[in-house]
Order: sequence, then C-alpha cells, then structure tokens
Amino acid sequence: MAKKKAFALRVDEKMLAALEKWAADEFRSTNGQIEYLLSEALKKAKREPKK
Repeated sequence: MAKKKAFALRVDEKMLAALEKWAADEFRSTNGQIEYLLSEALKKAKREPKK
C-alpha cells in the first residue's frame, strides 16, 4: 500500500456536508470519498501518478 501523507484541507461547510452525505451514501469515510474523487479526476485528466 502506498505511503500516505496527512495535510490540512479547508472546505466550505456546505461542501463538506455534501461530501459527508455522498460518502455515507456510498459506504465510505469522508476522507475515502475525497481520495476516490481525486483519483477519478486524475484518471479522467490522464494525470495519474506513475506506479
């Protein structure tokens, strides 16, 4: 498993609430949902990190 680095992320309260609900709907943690969305965005933009 890849090493993970923690960092602070400031997000609007309403956006965070929407992310939390979306994560719960998909049985993920909020952090897991954000990681999933970032991963999908990187794939779509063809900017995935090299393995």
